[in-house]
Amino acid sequence: MVRRFLKLFQRDFSGLHEAAYLLGAFALLSQILGLVRDRLLAHSFGASHLLDMYYASFRIPDLLFVSVASFASATAIVPFFIERVNKGHDEAKKFLNDIFTLFFAAMAVASLIAFILMPTLAPYIVPGFSSADQSQVVFLARVLLLSPFLLGLSNLVGSITQSVNKFFVFALSPVLYNLGIILGIVFLYPMFGILGMILGVVIGAFFHLAIQLPVILKEDFFPKFSASVDWKSVRKVALLSLPRTLAMSINNISVLLLITFASLISVGSISIFQFSYNLQSVPLSIIGVSYSVAAFPTMARLFSNGEKKKFADHITNAAKHIIFWSLPVIFLFIVLRAQIVRVILGSGRFNWDDTRLTAASLAIFTVSLVAQSLILLFTRGYYAAGNTKKPLAINFFSSVLIVILAYYFIYGFSELDGLRVFLESTLKISGIAGAGVILLPLAYSIGTVINAALQWIAFEREFVPGMTKNISQAFWHSLSASFAMGIVAYEGLNLFALIFDQNKFWGVFFQGFLAGILGIFAGIIVLILLKNPEFKTVSTAMHHKFWKATTVSPGQEEI
Repeated sequence: MVRRFLKLFQRDFSGLHEAAYLLGAFALLSQILGLVRDRLLAHSFGASHLLDMYYASFRIPDLLFVSVASFASATAIVPFFIERVNKGHDEAKKFLNDIFTLFFAAMAVASLIAFILMPTLAPYIVPGFSSADQSQVVFLARVLLLSPFLLGLSNLVGSITQSVNKFFVFALSPVLYNLGIILGIVFLYPMFGILGMILGVVIGAFFHLAIQLPVILKEDFFPKFSASVDWKSVRKVALLSLPRTLAMSINNISVLLLITFASLISVGSISIFQFSYNLQSVPLSIIGVSYSVAAFPTMARLFSNGEKKKFADHITNAAKHIIFWSLPVIFLFIVLRAQIVRVILGSGRFNWDDTRLTAASLAIFTVSLVAQSLILLFTRGYYAAGNTKKPLAINFFSSVLIVILAYYFIYGFSELDGLRVFLESTLKISGIAGAGVILLPLAYSIGTVINAALQWIAFEREFVPGMTKNISQAFWHSLSASFAMGIVAYEGLNLFALIFDQNKFWGVFFQGFLAGILGIFAGIIVLILLKNPEFKTVSTAMHHKFWKATTVSPGQEEI
């Protein structure tokens, strides 16, 4: 067993589905640990002011990560790195050293500026907090500045592990990141209070980086400082990265503003927003991130080699499978939202009102799951083609739209009784203080769906003519199966509510689990009756045991 596990460190995963399932499996493990993390936080603190401060302290470090560290992301570096590997190992290594040198300098300067400006920024980030609480957020955020620095280095290293198809190590890094955070909650919080949880995040970021270092050492790509930088090469990466970085920064700023709105709603609103956002990120990471990351190196190679038809087929195939997996998850999450939140978070200080608000927010977030996943895929498709301006423009528009919608939704929710009563009764949150927090995920989902629709239209027109027609069958098959899943799962909830005690953890767990299983079986039957090709592909891939495959040692041109 140990030898089989160690073999995976050297195993190449070059096939789309094989790599995607590997990434998906580890994304699932990482997300399970993330759920353990969130359960520990919910159980210990509930949707409390202390937890609001914890989550608020991430906003500036996260913004620093996407606005500076993302310049060294795999999405920007991989195409250039692969091009230089084809020319020779030394040229690829020189290119990597140049990127590392500038990244290190940029992060050091940006971190220092953020450290100094933090007290000035805090009142704008959490205007609903007292001065003392804002000072605490400043202190925690300053410590957290170590995290984007380490994660940025890890992303730079990750561009190498992805380029050489070492997806196992790349996939393992977020697992270790969440382990570090859990260690901080369990062991460091009792000793250092909320600072201990922050230190756990920093430790997790270090683990994220450290696990990938042996691979780049073996491949002789460990980055070093360059005495002289090839500015021409770096400028190309910067020009490619800039629109992507701006797009990510804009999106992060929109989330930051949603957090700002949440701080003004009621105590615990930031925590409710963050918990529901984290829960919907589980299927997003397993499906959208896994497929887009697995598809990207191949897309970059195909476009670089001028194989436009294969490029189009590759991204169409990935989009079909994203839809195939995401639509059923949407229906199941909406139907089982209360059971999901109660099982994962509903214990200790996380009370029934917290559960109901989080479940309602989760349902609204989940509606945009297909859209979020396709945005990741299309954006990487644009980056593989060297076009980053179009997704930047679309992301900017949708991010501004999200903020505008959130502002007016909150205003309408407080002023228009009809709107408030409709939403509260539909989502079963009538009479709960702070119910306005559900308007934040609503604004986010609407803006995200519009974003995906615009990217779909633009991408089809520019790269994949007829994509809608080619994907339509997969969409309708998946939608039909999803409806069957949702109906059967809903009826299953009513049936198992009569059997299991709804006041006990295991009663709620088995009610949701068995209802979900019945729904999944119903969906599978529909897919089989429809002779769905994606289902056949998935079945074939699942039967292929990738750990038994022969390890491929990359040649010099493939490193």
